[in-house]
Amino acid sequence: MKENDMSKLCSDQDLAALVEDIRGDDSGDLDKIDRELRLFPEDPRLHFLRGSTLAGKQRAIEAHQALQKAVELAPDYTLARYQLGFFELTSGEADRALSTWGPLLQLPIGNYLRRFVEGLTHLIRDEFGPAIEQFEAGMALNGDNPPMNHDIGLLLAECRKALGGGAPQNGDDGESATSFLLGQLSPGTTHH
Repeated sequence: MKENDMSKLCSDQDLAALVEDIRGDDSGDLDKIDRELRLFPEDPRLHFLRGSTLAGKQRAIEAHQALQKAVELAPDYTLARYQLGFFELTSGEADRALSTWGPLLQLPIGNYLRRFVEGLTHLIRDEFGPAIEQFEAGMALNGDNPPMNHDIGLLLAECRKALGGGAPQNGDDGESATSFLLGQLSPGTTHH
């Protein structure tokens, strides 16, 4: 963000305190986030935090709106863009996710989010081998957000099963392996 936009942002210290406060106790977590949003309605990090919290509570429509707002306020906020796309993908909106992720494919090849998006793009097409390669590369690069590696690790394990002939048993022959795999990671399991 530009320097003159900094006054529109919650301080890093206050944001860290808020995250720590809601991490240990989720009672009233949305009220606490909303209180900060009333003070700093243009802070994309607060909208992202709200969206992530709502996703964890399975409040999909509100979560999508909050994540979308974070990306609208800060189009270069890569983590929010990734999470919005992931949320859209796990909500069954693959085309929308691909559109949301488009700018992330312009990141340097050494960026873990780019590698995760490339892996998910392969996964959408049931290309498990290339998806595995990209997921592994992204996990090796990701030192910023270790919990995200857990989510990708779950997909990676299921991709390996599907690639090895042990495709997940979903009971619905009309559902692709990818649809089933992504169903294992609902929007509420993503991390920030």
